[in-house]
Amino acid sequence: MKENPLGYEKIPVLLRQFAIPSIIAMVVSSLYNIVDQIFIGQGVGYLGNAAPNVAFPITTICLAAALLVGVGGAAKFSLELGAGNVKEARQCVGNMFWMAAAFGLVICLATEIFTTPMLYAFGATETVMPYAYSYVKITGMGIPFLLLTNVLSNIIRADGSPGYSMICMVVGAVVNTILDPVFIFGFHMGVAGAAWATAISQVISFLIALRYLFHFQTVTLGMDFFSLSPQNCAAIASLGISNSLNQLAITLLQIVLNNSLTHYGTQSVYGPDIPLSGAGIVMKVNSIVIGVLVGLAQGSQPILGFNYGAKQYDRVKALYKLEIKCSFVMSVLSFIVFQFFPQYIISLFGSGEKLYMEFTIRFMRIFLMMVIINNVQMLSASFFSAIGKPMKGILLSLSRQVLLLIPLILIFPLFWGLDGILFSAPAADTAAFFISIFVVRKEFSDMTRLENCKTDLTECQQ
Repeated sequence: MKENPLGYEKIPVLLRQFAIPSIIAMVVSSLYNIVDQIFIGQGVGYLGNAAPNVAFPITTICLAAALLVGVGGAAKFSLELGAGNVKEARQCVGNMFWMAAAFGLVICLATEIFTTPMLYAFGATETVMPYAYSYVKITGMGIPFLLLTNVLSNIIRADGSPGYSMICMVVGAVVNTILDPVFIFGFHMGVAGAAWATAISQVISFLIALRYLFHFQTVTLGMDFFSLSPQNCAAIASLGISNSLNQLAITLLQIVLNNSLTHYGTQSVYGPDIPLSGAGIVMKVNSIVIGVLVGLAQGSQPILGFNYGAKQYDRVKALYKLEIKCSFVMSVLSFIVFQFFPQYIISLFGSGEKLYMEFTIRFMRIFLMMVIINNVQMLSASFFSAIGKPMKGILLSLSRQVLLLIPLILIFPLFWGLDGILFSAPAADTAAFFISIFVVRKEFSDMTRLENCKTDLTECQQ
């Protein structure tokens, strides 16, 4: 059997080969909602812009399911290939597909049946509700295709075709960008036009990803593609759970944040709608940064999983360190843009009253103040999933959103009102950074001991 280049090619070469297409795919994926908001803001106004923000928890729930299956399945696929278990690797593919299809249908039905109570729970006000309802009713129909595309893109990347994985997402984004102005301005469909553009583009991305199932490189798919193994599904879920919980935590965070903003907004000069809309734009802009980090992590996953499975721990550590260095460049650039040029970014989403611009600029500067160190927590959580240690990944995934940020969003405003919400994020980011450093250093120490075991058996027996 031909030796897999994941085990011998230079780490920088592999990272460039796998991470760049993955980053492009994730950034493009993030642009779906951002493009919608830009055109909605220009065509409908800032109240219409609040609709995708209120609906965003539904998107993050979909992504949580996609990460559970996609990242978990790709990690198992890579670990099995690294260990030489081709049959087990092949079985992952079919299990991933049917798990994704089942999750997609369940979320789609729940969204269509419980649209109104879900949107109120997500923080919709009476003013925003008509826009949000119209948007979700249409985009809900595209949920199964969104989920399947994300899952398939992960396994395509793990199969050694990061470029094709990127194409799946890029084509859909291009279609969405073309259809948005046509539907919103040409057909005067408003928020509904943006929703239809999104749903149609998701179907097209899925069809491109589906085609790859007949062109796998490392394994040959057979009839076992249609056979679900409970043990295999459980293993896939266990490896993807930390990434999934991170997305679910973002969903919970979004719900708490939206409701807190409207509650404390009514007690300020801004009212409930301005904080809701302004924060939504800032979170969407930050999703591009998150997309880069997630893309870097997902691009690194096949390399980490293969080398850890092959017990090449020095390569595993070298890749993690290179990830951190590369992501730090993005973090610094993001910090500069968010602190010094927020007004230019916000103006892309349409103009609003003076108070709207004032709040949104301030929210971006304070809430994203510590973006410069956020890369460490996110990449560390994905690192542990990739090497088959999901519990440590879960700890790091939950540390920022659930254990730190959500409690601070609830506590700080009791003393400082709306400002308390803004300053809760940099406080949580700082604490999560130090937790991540501690856990990763302990893991590196363990891997060093395992390396020494290869030459010194007495150390392994201690």
